[in-house]
Formats: sequence, structure tokens, C-alpha cells
Amino acid sequence: MKRWLTRGVLGIGLASLFSDWGHEAATAILPAFLASLGAPAFALGVIEGVSDGLSSFAKLAGGWIADRPQLRKPTGIIGYFATGLSTFAYAFAQSWPAILVMRALGWMGRGSRGPSRDTLLAGAVAPGQEGRAFGFERAMDTIGAVLGPLCATALLGVLGARGVLRWTLLPGLAAGLAFAFLAPQGIPDEGHRAPSFASSFAQLPKTYWHFLTGVFAHGIGDFAPTLLILRAGQILTPRYGFARASAIAVGLYTFYNFVDAAASYPAGALADRIGKRGLLAVGYLFAVAAFAGFIFEPPTIPVLAVLFGLAGIHGAVQQSVEKSLAAELLPVANRGSGFGVLATVNGVGDLISSVAVGVLWSSVSPNAGFIYAGTFTLLGAILIYFYTGR
Repeated sequence: MKRWLTRGVLGIGLASLFSDWGHEAATAILPAFLASLGAPAFALGVIEGVSDGLSSFAKLAGGWIADRPQLRKPTGIIGYFATGLSTFAYAFAQSWPAILVMRALGWMGRGSRGPSRDTLLAGAVAPGQEGRAFGFERAMDTIGAVLGPLCATALLGVLGARGVLRWTLLPGLAAGLAFAFLAPQGIPDEGHRAPSFASSFAQLPKTYWHFLTGVFAHGIGDFAPTLLILRAGQILTPRYGFARASAIAVGLYTFYNFVDAAASYPAGALADRIGKRGLLAVGYLFAVAAFAGFIFEPPTIPVLAVLFGLAGIHGAVQQSVEKSLAAELLPVANRGSGFGVLATVNGVGDLISSVAVGVLWSSVSPNAGFIYAGTFTLLGAILIYFYTGR
């Protein structure tokens, strides 16, 4: 069998690691930095909401661009450098609207590069090895997400907030350079004429739209993991006090990321061996089990560690296997558009789920939010297993 860890797979993995290392370090200190600028309480929500919304639109455009092989690598290079430079530029901001503009530009670059990166990654390995490639990339991405906040914490006392933001230039540039020198080139297909924006999505196969139905059902239940941190803190505060409970909750989230990173490659490799559709459905069920545990299990630290671990396995399987299954279902000529739609569907699902769970949490109870989330993630598992491929 052809070796799966090619130069291209390694380069894309390193780009993901360095990019997340830099922007997650900035994200970790962003709330405190905004406070130091005198930003109002709603500023962070506006910054994240606008940036994520623009990123979703950029993913669709990026998918259309990625159907043009000669543009894939330049788009990825520009996207990685745009994210790194915009994060570095936070250090020179004097007001929160300036942060908003820089974050929005960086997230547009991040969104537009994703389909090109994923298309190049799928093409860098032999058919049947996509799970390994996407699992490796996910593991590297998550390691970067762990290293970023750790480095920010370690450097904050030495460099200060602006110094940490200036430091993010190093991993940001490293990400762009890794992609530029190691990622594979898009190979032009002389016989293929790239379709228009609308027709590129209309040409996606019916089985792929069935797959997206399951992904979307899961997505509108799969809320942001920061809400797990909030719930763990609420559960532990009566016994340990607010400060200690908050520290334990952050520790549990760190454990979640470690589990996610450790499980990503094994999940992808297993998907290549036993089939991606069934494993993805099982991965969704790990989220159902985690959400159910928050409702029914006693709120002890060991139980919470198990629940965060289940959520971490779910994240690893979802990110590794969704993309590799998408690569398997998509014609090579339409992979860019397909990856763009997948990313957008996940982005819209994340927005709906976080808002819906937040509203239910505040207006009814946290358990109502978990019941909603568990219901839709279970529906997603059922649709993926029984509807995908038909």
C-alpha cells in the first residue's frame, strides 16, 4: 500500500498546527485585552459573531475557487498568511472596532483556505487512505489549539498582552511557510472546465446531499464546547467555590482537547479499515452519551472527566471522519465545492445549536439544552447511517 504520510500530508498538518497555535494564543487573551481597551461587554460577541458569519460565506466562495486546481495552493498560502498577519495586527489596535476588522479579515482568510486545503489533502493520499490523512491533520490542529493557550499563559507575565500578540507572528508565519513549501501543488486537468458558482454546487451528487442532511441534523445539536466548561463550573461551584470550580472546569477542557488530539488519527485510520459511514454514526453517539451524562449522572469530578472524554472522542471522530467520508462521496472535480458546502453547513449548525442551547439553558434549564442537543445529535447519527449512500 502507498505510504499515507507524504510530504504534502505532513506540510498541511504542520500548517494547521502552527496556525492554531498562533490564533488560539491570541483568542485565549482576547477577552482581557478587550477589557484593557475599555471595550463594552457585548464587543466580544459582536467580534466573534461577525467573524464567524463572514467565515461561513468565505467557505462557500473558497469551495468554488478550490474546484480550480491551479488556484488551490495560492489560496491556501494567502489564507494562512492572512490569518497569521491579522492576529499579529491585534497588538497595534487601540479600539475594539479595529480588532473587529482584523479578526474579520483573518477569519475570511481562514474560511476561504479551508476547501483548498482539504481538497489538496484528499488528493495527497491514495483512495482508502483519506481517513488517516484527515485524522493526522485534525490531531495536529488540536495540538496547536492546546499549545496556544498554554503559551499565552506562560508568556503573559513576561511579555504582556501586546507582547503575546506580537509573538503570534512567529507561528503564523511558520504556518504559511509550511504550506508554501510542503503542501502539494494542484494538478490542472486540461479536460475539465470549472463550472459557474451556482452550477458547481448543483453538480454535487445526490448521495452527498443526503450525507449533508445528517451532518446538519447533528450540527444543530452539537453546541460549542465552551458551554460544557460553563456547566462543569456551575456543577462544581457549590462544593468547591467559584474560583476553584472554574480552574477545574478549564482543566477538564484541556483534557477534552488532549483526548481529541489523541483520538483523531486512530479514528481516521479505523475509518479506512471498517468503513466511514458506520464509524461516523458511532462518533455522533458519543456526543449523545456525553449530553445524557450531564443530565443523569451525579456531578462528581471523575464523572465529569469521563463526559469530557466522551465529548473529546466525538470531536475527533466528527472532524476526522466527516471530511474523509466527504472525499469518498465526492467526484474529484467537485471536491472543492463539496468541502466548501460541508464547512458552511457545519458553521451554520454551530451557530444554530449554540444559540438554541443558550436560550433553552437560560429560559428553561441546562437540562433542557442538553435534551435538545442529544435529540438532534441522535437524529444525525440515524440519518448518517441509514440515509447516506442512498
